[in-house]
Amino acid sequence: MTDKSRTTSTAHTTTPRVLVVGAGPTGLLLAGDLALAGVPVTLVEKRPRRISNLSRAFVLHARTLEQFDARGIADEIEATGRRLADIGLFGRLSIRLDELPSRFNHLLVVPQYEVEKVLLRRAEEAGVTFRYDTEVTGLAQHDDGVTLKVRGSGGQEREPLRAEYAVGTDGMRSAVRAAVGLPFPGRSVIRSVVLADVRLGEEPENLLTVNAVGDAFAFLAPFGDGYHRMIGWHRGRDVPDTAPLGLDEVKEITRLALGRDYDMREARWMSRFHSDERQAPAYRVGRVLLAGDAAHVHTPAGGQGMNTGLQDAANLGWKLAAVLQGHAGPGLLDTYQAERHPVGRAVLRSSGGIVRLAMAERPWTRALRAGLVTFLDHCGPARRRLAAQVTGIGYAYATPRGAHRLTGTRVPDVRLSGDTRLHEALRGGRWVLILPRDRQLPAGSREDRLALHHWASPRRTTLLVRPDGYTAWAADTPVSAAQLEQTLTTHVG
Repeated sequence: MTDKSRTTSTAHTTTPRVLVVGAGPTGLLLAGDLALAGVPVTLVEKRPRRISNLSRAFVLHARTLEQFDARGIADEIEATGRRLADIGLFGRLSIRLDELPSRFNHLLVVPQYEVEKVLLRRAEEAGVTFRYDTEVTGLAQHDDGVTLKVRGSGGQEREPLRAEYAVGTDGMRSAVRAAVGLPFPGRSVIRSVVLADVRLGEEPENLLTVNAVGDAFAFLAPFGDGYHRMIGWHRGRDVPDTAPLGLDEVKEITRLALGRDYDMREARWMSRFHSDERQAPAYRVGRVLLAGDAAHVHTPAGGQGMNTGLQDAANLGWKLAAVLQGHAGPGLLDTYQAERHPVGRAVLRSSGGIVRLAMAERPWTRALRAGLVTFLDHCGPARRRLAAQVTGIGYAYATPRGAHRLTGTRVPDVRLSGDTRLHEALRGGRWVLILPRDRQLPAGSREDRLALHHWASPRRTTLLVRPDGYTAWAADTPVSAAQLEQTLTTHVG
């Protein structure tokens, strides 16, 4: 008799080198990246094999779509969503996204489950082994690996799982984080947030409808199947998450925040939750790493939560693969903490700042909000900087003193020789070396992980791009063959 909890996507039963715990977007992207790099990986999931439509995330930002483009799945995901050219804040401020220096100069409104469908299929096709109905109950680290203690959905103990590394992508209540003893400091920012999937009699004028007043806010986004997701909060209804919730309360909050309830007629699902701001102090403890909501949770303002987790996965995947394949030492994994922890902290501050201004109650905080809106409305550079931060394209990673000014920065999807774009050259998890057009390409000794290209333009910079699309090294002056080989050895292995 077959144990359906041990579904695999391929016939092989290779011992995993990485255990990824949690089959949300972050875990699916990471597991797929590792498998495509040739690393045997098992994805452990407490739930049965299904894609839930009860997720809270509804938007993808430019940097995430760029990462998807570098994996050849952006166009497919874009086809399932709807584009939005600007983000409205505080009822008066419009953040224009069509000014972003990106092919994806828009926000994509798409339910999380549509993203998960594509990432799940990609992971299965790459050869990821899935263990559904499997809950982590304990963890032990050894000199050469990690052992997970697990049990089935019925409570029965199962054979422990062992690998060289484990990654917790198992959400805010991460069993992996708890097992390694990491705290999750922070606090609840908003209590009793209302979630409901509702059918409307009147279609909203805008694709995303969002507004905040002193005592309430509400957000409406379409599923595409006739229902809308409503997220709302009312200052006067500060009740426990377990308190009963009815359609009348959902309609009342919608009217308070948006001025009307759009003839809300029925709800197929309703719930309450509380919104926290928390971040683990470390994303790595020995051979155990954290990513996504297991490492950080934010308020929903700006729609940055799922996107930040996906960026964690994009940063971590190639580094784990390089270490496991012997192209880099374990110290490379420390750069994951150094690079992604500050980004998580910045997102906590920006999303928290947005929601606190939206909830402004005292006259002085409302005056501060009005002044900030006026400033951003009249200051293009500040408005563009805010857009770059919310969409993820504005983040750069810290670099050593004396490094080239481009090191650690995101590389746009530039045109390369052979009518190729950078994102196309990055596919397969490869590094990309870009040389001036009059320079000879070096002999190919790393074809499996390095793509060699010339600029399509007359640009003179020599650029080495990491698999996650950030600059590893650059030089504005000619580089000798020996210097270039040493650089490739240092970075690519």
